[in-house]
Amino acid sequence: MLTKLAPRVDRIHDEVRQMAVEYRFKPGERLNEGDLSKELGVSRTPLREALNRLVAEGYLAFRPGQGFFCRGLSPSEVFDLYDARVAVEAAAARLSCARAMPDEIKPIRAFIKTSDPHLKHRITDELVTFDETFHMRLAALSQNAELQRILSNINGRIRFVRCIYMENRDIRNDEHLAILDMIEAGDADAVEQLVRKHIERRREEINAAVREGLFRLYSDEPVTLYDGAGSSERKAS
Repeated sequence: MLTKLAPRVDRIHDEVRQMAVEYRFKPGERLNEGDLSKELGVSRTPLREALNRLVAEGYLAFRPGQGFFCRGLSPSEVFDLYDARVAVEAAAARLSCARAMPDEIKPIRAFIKTSDPHLKHRITDELVTFDETFHMRLAALSQNAELQRILSNINGRIRFVRCIYMENRDIRNDEHLAILDMIEAGDADAVEQLVRKHIERRREEINAAVREGLFRLYSDEPVTLYDGAGSSERKAS
């Protein structure tokens, strides 16, 4: 029975996860399982399994006797995630200095140089996707699957705020390339310091991004996370 349900649960998980990433549920909002099952066209059993998985992953919260709730959105919660991101990426960078091979670094360098001329013309969602992709490929150089899994989870949980503070900003590819240079040189102390500086710079913008995110979620204006074709937009109710 569980085997037959698995593909359906995976699909529901992915759909609801995307809703949670984009805060299509308001922070702290209780999920109506009946309405959600109708919206997705699924029964309660696989939906409940998917929701439990999302609780374990930190996208939702569960309160006994009350049900499932959207995660919060506050500076302290986002700061905690950024502290975790710094720790994970710094550890991955150090490991990469010992484990990464030149033929693994070369494609990442090419990815940066190929993308660089087009970044200024890209919409916010594409910029965030580029930045996530670079940092995930960087983590992959560590050859540590757990660090990659944790970073992927963190990326999803900070994406809403990341999209807001990346609006009208440029990607720092000079630092991206410098990080690769240090990994290739095997300079673990220097690369850890640069990775920490590279990520922690964003902390100064978190408070403003969270305030702006809450304003958009609770105002009567449409919430637009992503510009252009395929944008995700909804009106706060």
